[in-house]
Amino acid sequence: MSSQPVEPASAPGSPLRSLGQFRRLFAFVRPHRYRLYIALVVIALGSLLGLAGPYTLQFLIDAVFKNNDPKLLNQITLLLVGIFALQSLFYFVRAYLLSFIGERVMADLRIKLFSHLQFLSLSFFNERRTGELVSRLTNDVSTVRALVTSDISTALSQALTFIGALILIVVTDWRLTLFMFALIPVVIVIATLFGRRLRALSSQVQDQLANATTVLEEALGGIRVVQSFVREHYEIKRFSENIEKTFSLAMKRTRISALFGPLISFLGFAAVVSIFWFGGHEVLAGRLTAGQLFMFLVLTLTIAGSIGQFSGLWTGLQETLGATRRLFEILDTQSDIIEQPGAEVLQRVEGRITLERVSFAYQDEPETMILDDVSLEIQPGEVIALVGPSGAGKTTLVNLIPRFFDPSSGCIRIDGRDLRSLQVESLRSQIGIVPQETLLFGSTVGENILYGRLDATQDEVIAAARSANAHEFISALPKGYDTPVGERGVKLSGGQRQRIAIARAILKDPRILLLDEATSSLDSESEGLVQEALERLMAGRTSIVIAHRLSTIHNAHRIAVLDEGRLVELGTHAELIAAGGLYAHLHRLQFRLGELPKAAEDASGAAKEAPREAGRRRGMNLIPGVG
Repeated sequence: MSSQPVEPASAPGSPLRSLGQFRRLFAFVRPHRYRLYIALVVIALGSLLGLAGPYTLQFLIDAVFKNNDPKLLNQITLLLVGIFALQSLFYFVRAYLLSFIGERVMADLRIKLFSHLQFLSLSFFNERRTGELVSRLTNDVSTVRALVTSDISTALSQALTFIGALILIVVTDWRLTLFMFALIPVVIVIATLFGRRLRALSSQVQDQLANATTVLEEALGGIRVVQSFVREHYEIKRFSENIEKTFSLAMKRTRISALFGPLISFLGFAAVVSIFWFGGHEVLAGRLTAGQLFMFLVLTLTIAGSIGQFSGLWTGLQETLGATRRLFEILDTQSDIIEQPGAEVLQRVEGRITLERVSFAYQDEPETMILDDVSLEIQPGEVIALVGPSGAGKTTLVNLIPRFFDPSSGCIRIDGRDLRSLQVESLRSQIGIVPQETLLFGSTVGENILYGRLDATQDEVIAAARSANAHEFISALPKGYDTPVGERGVKLSGGQRQRIAIARAILKDPRILLLDEATSSLDSESEGLVQEALERLMAGRTSIVIAHRLSTIHNAHRIAVLDEGRLVELGTHAELIAAGGLYAHLHRLQFRLGELPKAAEDASGAAKEAPREAGRRRGMNLIPGVG
C-alpha cells in the first residue's frame, strides 16, 4: 500500500532524461520569461562589449608603438573606459534580474513540493524520514537555484564570448587559429573525465547530507527522550559520524575539483606561451602587427577562460541533475489514496459505518494480514469500543475509516456509500480524531483550537474551550488564548494538551469520532476533566474508541474484540463477561494486576507480538493530532 514514484522512460543519467529534467525545471521559469528575455538581451550586449574591449586594444597598442599618435591614444582610451562602464551597467541589470528569477523559482518550487507532500498518503511518510524530506526542500532546491541564476548567464555569456572571439581570431590569422585549435581536444577530454566523476560524488554528498539532516531532526525533535535516557553523547556520536562521512565525500569531491582547476590552468597557460611563440614568428614574418598579436593573446585567454567556465558549469550541472532527479522523484510520486473522477461530495451524514469483509496488509508485507475479513456495522450515534491485544489491528481499523489507507479487500461504507466513491476532503471533514498523544502546533492556544474550523469566531473558540473544560486554565495563562504553546505543545501539561485537542474537535463539529483512549496517561484530576469533556464531545455522535484500560468502556454501547486481525467477539460489557471469552480473560487479568495500563494487552499479546511488530509500529502513530 505504499506510494510509488512514476518510473521515467529513460535511464538515469541519459541525455534524454537530463533534457526532460531541464524542460520540467524551466517550466518554473516560464511565468518570469519576460524578465529572462531582458536578461538574455543584456547578457548578449555585455558579451559583445566584452569582445569590443580586446578588439579596440589592438588599435591602442598600434597607436603607441606603430603610429606614435598621442591624440589617437587618448581617444581610444576614453572609448575603452566607456565600453567597460557600459559593460558594468549591463552586468548589474543581468545580476538583478536573474537573482529575482532564481529566488522566485526557488520559492515556487518549495511551495509546490510542500503542497504535493501534503496530499501524499501516509504510507509514503512511513517509508521516508522527515530529515530526508527537509533536506530535499532546502539543500536540493538551493542547488537548483544556481542553474536558473548564475549558470544560465554564465553559459550564454561564455558561449557568445567564445563564438565572437573565435571569429575575430580566425579573421586575424588563420594559421595561428589552427595552431590554437590543435590544443583544444586535450582540454575537452580532461573536462569530460573529471565531470563524470564529480557528478557521482556530488550526488553522494547530497544524499549523505540528507542522512545527517535526518539525524539532526530526530535528535532535536526527541530531545526529551534523548535527555531522559542520557543519550546526548550517543546522538552527538551519531550526528558526528554522518557529518564526517559528508565531510569525507566532500573532500574527495574537492580533491578532484582542486586538481581539475590547476590542471586546466596549466594547459591554458602552456597554450598561451605556445601561441605567443608561434605568433611572434608571424609578427617577425610581417603577417601580424604587435597590436593584433596582443589582441590574439587576449582573445585566446578569453577562449581559454570560456572553456574553463564551461568545465565549472559542467560540474555544477552534474550537481543540479542529481538534485532535480531527487526533487522530481517526489513530485512524480502519486498517493495511494486515489480520488475517483466525479467523486461524491459527502454532505452532513447520519454516521452509520459498515465494514464488509475488510482485510488489510501492507504492500511490502502482503503475507502479514493486519486485518482479516472483518465485518461490523456501527449505528448512528453508537459508541463502540475496540479491544484486543497489542498488534490486534485496532489502530489500523481506525486508520481505514478516514481513508489514511484503503483496505486490501472488502469495503467500508458511511451511510451506505463506499468510501472510495467519496471526495476525500469531504469525508475527512465529517470525522474528528482525538489521539492518545496530542500534537499541538507551535503557535498560540487559540490558533490550535481554531485549527478545527478556520472560519470560527472568537466566541465559538471560547465556547468550544468551555465544553472541553479548557477555558479556565487557558484564561489563567499569561496571555490567555494568545499564549504560545511551544513546539508540539511542550509548555502545557498532558491534560491541558488533551483538552485543547478536544476543544479543536468540538469546534470542528464532526459526525464521527475516532478516539485513541485519551486518558490513559493522565493523572486522576486531569483524567476526570478530560473524560467529562470527551463525554460531551461524544454525545449524539458515532464514536469508535480504542480502549487500553477496560474500566473506561463499561458504558460503551458495544465492545468489539479483535485478535490477530480478526473480530472474535462483539457485544456489551455484560454480555462479553458472561461469555467468558477473550474479553473476560483480559478483564480479569487487567483488574488482577491493579488495572495497570495495557497490562492485559502486553501479557496476552506477547507470544503473537513479534510477527506483527512492524505493522503495529507503522500504524500506532498515524493518527494526526487534528480534530
